[in-house]
Amino acid sequence: MILLVLGLPQVMEPARLWALLAIPALVLMYLWALQHRSRSGIRFTNTGILGAVLRPQSQWKRHVAVAMALCSLAAVSFAWARPMGIERVPRERATIVVAIDNSLSMSATDVDPNRLAAAKTQAASFIDSLPAGFNVAVVTVSANPRVVMPASTDRATTKRAVSAIGTEQGTAIGDAITLSLQAIKQAPGGGAQGQVPAAVVLLSDGGNTDGSDPMNAANAAAAAKVPVYTIAFGTQTGFVDVDGARERVAPDTRLLGQIAERTRAKAWTAESAGDLKEVYQDVHRSVGYEEVKKEVTSRWAFYSLGFAIVAGLGVVSMATRWP
Repeated sequence: MILLVLGLPQVMEPARLWALLAIPALVLMYLWALQHRSRSGIRFTNTGILGAVLRPQSQWKRHVAVAMALCSLAAVSFAWARPMGIERVPRERATIVVAIDNSLSMSATDVDPNRLAAAKTQAASFIDSLPAGFNVAVVTVSANPRVVMPASTDRATTKRAVSAIGTEQGTAIGDAITLSLQAIKQAPGGGAQGQVPAAVVLLSDGGNTDGSDPMNAANAAAAAKVPVYTIAFGTQTGFVDVDGARERVAPDTRLLGQIAERTRAKAWTAESAGDLKEVYQDVHRSVGYEEVKKEVTSRWAFYSLGFAIVAGLGVVSMATRWP
């Protein structure tokens, strides 16, 4: 029963599981011994003196000790057969597209020193945190989105591309998502759909002004099983000065949230550069790991040791008559 709770694993050497046949044989021997013992009489006439000398032993201690010994035998048998388990390990291959909004509204200074500068700093930090085998592409989000860095594992060149991004007119979020999907397809090993895990990190203050409908692009991303994580950058009080006129540029959290929801991703708001570190780390955790089969012999050896310790305590308890 306890081993069923632990979960019986697949094993690399199933032929070695023959050792488990000893368990039912030992159970039958134990039941036979209990039955034979109950039929044996006590060869001591003065039972009152015997009761004063020997305290009655609890039957449950004996049963628990035997059960734990059998569980220990079963666990060590599984360990010998080299069991396999599931473990989360960093993916060696994936493609991440970092889409950075470089529209004029990103020059707002409600995030120090300004939205775009803070975004580029945190994007570079995020790129450094990714496994070496990840491909990273960089796309700008303006009226005319561009792939300023195709998917590559060259971190130095990728960060230089991020650093060189400057502000431009307009915001075409839908076109930027479409361009990001194209960059994923063009990534090494990305020709076959679903062959390499991929995700888009869209860092924007929203407010789509140009290009195609962002939700149509989100539908295409959902169909391709590419999550689009969105970060609404800036505060509700942000503003920019354009041609001598002050314009308010609050982030469009509603649109960005809808894009993330449609693609089965997450949407965040980041009101300061410090918040972005946690946001990017969460994206890394979401797309950076996979479940793989791995040998877990040591785990089952540990189970066997635990059962053996409990069985040993039971035997010692009966031998010394404590408690």
